[in-house]
Order: sequence, then C-alpha cells, then structure tokens
Amino acid sequence: MIAIIDYGAGNLKSVNHALNDLGFQTEITDNPKKLYEADALVLPGVGAFKDAMDQLHALNFIDSIKENVQAGKPILGICLGLQLFYEKSYEHGEWTGLGLLEGEVVRFDQQLKVPHMGWNQLVEGTNSCFHEVLQKNEYVYFVHSYYVKPKNVDEVLYWTDYGVKVPAIVKKENIIGMQFHPEKSGDTGKKLLKVFGELIK
Repeated sequence: MIAIIDYGAGNLKSVNHALNDLGFQTEITDNPKKLYEADALVLPGVGAFKDAMDQLHALNFIDSIKENVQAGKPILGICLGLQLFYEKSYEHGEWTGLGLLEGEVVRFDQQLKVPHMGWNQLVEGTNSCFHEVLQKNEYVYFVHSYYVKPKNVDEVLYWTDYGVKVPAIVKKENIIGMQFHPEKSGDTGKKLLKVFGELIK
C-alpha cells in the first residue's frame, strides 16, 4: 500500500487517482501511524513551504516520515513535496525543511516570469532507472515559483531549463523528488509513477 500524506495540500485526489489507474493500492491519510503500515509514501504539495512544514509539525508527521525513510521505504515528493525534503527554504522568510536531502530552496530571478508554469523538457543528468522508460527530452508539467539548489548535483537525475538549471527529478537511495506534477504530465508522468510504484519490495 502507498500512503499519500494528507496535510492539507491540494493535489491529493489527482495523485491518488493516477496511482490507482496504474493498479497500485493507495490510502490518503492524515494519521502519522498509518505510514508505518505502508510500503511506500507520497508527499504531495501545493502552497507555501512554511505553511506545509507547520501543518506537518501540527499533525505529528515529521518523525514518522523520517523514521520510515530511514527504514528504507520509497518516498516520492511532488512539487512542494520535493522542496520540503531539503534543509532550508527562503520562501517569504527563512524556514527549516525535513533535511532528508542537502540543499536549499530559492526564488527564481526577478527577471523571469513566475511561476514557472506549463510544459518543459526533461534533460538527462545522472543515470537512473527512469532513463529506461523515458525518451530523450520528454515534456512534463510544472507550476512553481521556487526551485532547489542542491549541494549534491549527482543526485539530480533530470534537469529542466528555465533561465537557470532547475532540478526536475532528484533521487538519493529510496528518496525521490519530482519538481513537476507527474499526475498532470500525461503518459510521461504515468511512466514515472509506475517506476516509483514498482520500487515497493
């Protein structure tokens, strides 16, 4: 079972529907104890970094997320969910994240139109299991005003270009993040979600 963490983010149902269509059993939950019963986790995200971290703290999700990740369960962070994996964000202040990955979240340059919204290409970075299912320069759907500056670029499987190089897919062991919305990215998104679901042992 894949537990989709419900902390008030907006894209729960679409993520749930996309995984169900691929044949995966899911459960949307706001109960941190349920994560221990799951085989994999999804941390979706729409909204502001600080608000999301405040909600995760209020619902007592922080320790349960970290403990299940440390136990080796696959976790997928989507959009803001990916950003929450990192140490720090400068979105309307300076806020501490989950610290599962090293790096920080910064705003796009003032000269760029924000949010970065719409379809953009995936450019290959570090070799990974996703390269077996993706063609060269496939398109996925982005909506975000902040992006990750990772300390370890070898964890970036795919980049996208929006005036700067933006990490689009990151992976460190069982931790996977996608800055775009795979559930809104057509067949490409389905292929990526299928690979994630198949990581369940």
